[in-house]
Amino acid sequence: MEGTLTTFAGRWARAARTAVAGAVAMALSAGTALAQGVPIVRDAEIEALVRDYARPIFKAAGLPETGIQIVLVNDNSFNAFVAGRRMFINTGALLQSETPNEIIGVIAHEAGHIAGGHLERLRQQLERAQTIAILASLLGAGAVAAGAATGSSGAARAGAGIAMGAPEMVRRSLLEYQRSEEATADRSAITYLERTGQSAKGMLTTFKRFQTALSLSGTRVDPYQISHPLPRDRIANLETLAKSSKNFDRQDPPELQLRHDMMRAKIAVYTGGGQGASQRIARGGGLPARYADAHSTYLRGSPSAALAKADALIKEQPRNAYMHELRGDILMRANRPAEAAKAYQQAMQLDPSKSSIIQIAYGQALMSTGKADMVQQAVQQIEQGLRRDKENFIGYRYLAQAYGQLGDVADAELATAEGHFYSGEYQDAKIFAMRAQTKLKRGTPAWLRADDIIKYKPPGKKK
Repeated sequence: MEGTLTTFAGRWARAARTAVAGAVAMALSAGTALAQGVPIVRDAEIEALVRDYARPIFKAAGLPETGIQIVLVNDNSFNAFVAGRRMFINTGALLQSETPNEIIGVIAHEAGHIAGGHLERLRQQLERAQTIAILASLLGAGAVAAGAATGSSGAARAGAGIAMGAPEMVRRSLLEYQRSEEATADRSAITYLERTGQSAKGMLTTFKRFQTALSLSGTRVDPYQISHPLPRDRIANLETLAKSSKNFDRQDPPELQLRHDMMRAKIAVYTGGGQGASQRIARGGGLPARYADAHSTYLRGSPSAALAKADALIKEQPRNAYMHELRGDILMRANRPAEAAKAYQQAMQLDPSKSSIIQIAYGQALMSTGKADMVQQAVQQIEQGLRRDKENFIGYRYLAQAYGQLGDVADAELATAEGHFYSGEYQDAKIFAMRAQTKLKRGTPAWLRADDIIKYKPPGKKK
């Protein structure tokens, strides 16, 4: 594959080919969030920005910031959802939102679901609905039997009707319950935004976008057959409350808006982003347009031209960690790993979020020099990054390569097992863990970790 997986493009391309283990599994582990068609994206800049959006909202909702993971999904639709203690946000939502406030409103709504324990209550509701369906079916079967015994065809037909109607009754009950929870999350979001001194205008903008899309589609929707309230109803329910707030006309700080525009520029380049979005960013000019141009040149042009553009950006914003990260990516593509390592090291020093992604990229650059002392440093850097981001499966693959270069076969195989494990490839993980275990001293932490992988039962598997 052309390029390196530490680059933004490589991470996105790899993520788009990797799948996760389903909603229940995702609630257990983000590593298992790699096996059912949910393409996960990792990017230090975007993750830091979205986390900054979420931090005050989580505090207002009484949620522990470190206890909730925000996961980016490479999907062009405007959507977000929660699974367990994880909040998934589509890149399409980030790209289409024109202000930070729109995404903050989305985060506030999803935080309402988490704080309200809606997923747990939905599971309870599903169990209750299943019980109701069984009882209704038994009642219908009993009526059929009674009708047959008494020779009453009417009673038999009524019983059959009860049995056939049970699933539809249960489905409508569940949909009504979900609509109620969505409305509750909307109201909670308004509360969180008010507590943090932010406007709810972004939420209304989002609902109006949904309403426009629905109108343009020409689709007629039965409000009783959907899991969310209709956009017009959500707007009607929230508009008066939102506009009564003294914060309604409050705008996002200019520096936050700039970061948002830079993020959108990056997403537009790496996802295609739709011609309309790319054109709007280009017409806007300024730093976001130049940032998009530098990334586009890195992806599709010559490394030397891309490097010149990155250096110009660094001259303009010398303390922007992500400009230096881009420089490192370009130098890696140009097969200049020693220089790339210096760029990543600079990015690490400037990065306020202390992203493990940049640290692991630094380790990979050190490893790629092939120099023994730098490879040893690479192991240290990658291991430090993985301690803070243990589910970064690509990091384990770089760690395995570094151990391999040092001749440490046992640790290389264990790192390979970890990489497969956190990407949801459990069978391959077990194979490499067994190979590693034969070379490791029994009872050591590494041996025990290999044993954990070997004995692991994937969600849904019989014990």
